[in-house]
Amino acid sequence: MGWPVVLTPQSQDDLREIVSFIARDSPDHARRFGHLLVDTALSLGEQPERGRMVPEQDDPAVREILRGAYRIIYEVVREPGAVFVLRFWHGARGRPEIPKV
Repeated sequence: MGWPVVLTPQSQDDLREIVSFIARDSPDHARRFGHLLVDTALSLGEQPERGRMVPEQDDPAVREILRGAYRIIYEVVREPGAVFVLRFWHGARGRPEIPKV
């Protein structure tokens, strides 16, 4: 049994924008890719510290994993023991603003 994974409102907005953008060309691909991003994020509950520290941050709790050109940026919060997904971000968009939980 792993830690709960919470998609923050900002990450949900990011995900909607990504899926909408991809859906312009391929709704099926957009749906599958959206599910892939969510499944990858949810898998963080089993190994929350497997991602690398985010280079823009000087905080070992803020980490990221990559899925293709996309960054899944998240924060590991020991109390209450949860993973908060902060952003889904395409690397070509530059540096994201990373909110704190």
